[in-house]
Amino acid sequence: MAENKIPSSVLFCCDHNAIRSPMAEGMMKKFHGRAAYVQSAGVKSDMEVDGFAIAVCDEIGVQLAGHRSRSFDQMRDWGDDLGQFDLIVALSPASQRMALEMTRHAHLEVEYWPIMDPTGLAEGREARLAAYRQTRDQIEARMLDRFGPPTRQGDDDL
Repeated sequence: MAENKIPSSVLFCCDHNAIRSPMAEGMMKKFHGRAAYVQSAGVKSDMEVDGFAIAVCDEIGVQLAGHRSRSFDQMRDWGDDLGQFDLIVALSPASQRMALEMTRHAHLEVEYWPIMDPTGLAEGREARLAAYRQTRDQIEARMLDRFGPPTRQGDDDL
């Protein structure tokens, strides 16, 4: 599917909104700026953004340190309606199930990108960083394939 049109609003979701979906949110904002309203959420929000995720995204100029994890339920509580998003991209099986369940009455597009969860895959700092880089690079490759090359220059307000 060589669909390069950027939807006006995208929600990335994963299990905890601590690694994969914040990475995707940050990369989408860096690559496409204000072309789309971008948010991320998790099935749960029981973790802060992961330090290894922050480190590997810093390497490509994506800042995650200020990210605050949130769940689908918190989004609803704070007034965000999933129906407002043109596209929901699920990065884990659990988040795909949750997104489909929560949008079954809305005609929303939910895509599943099978992105590796890097937690617990390696021992030692360098090996763990390598696993997180692999996850980051998987997200970047899918994003560029789906939405096309970056449409913005510079690093102004993410």
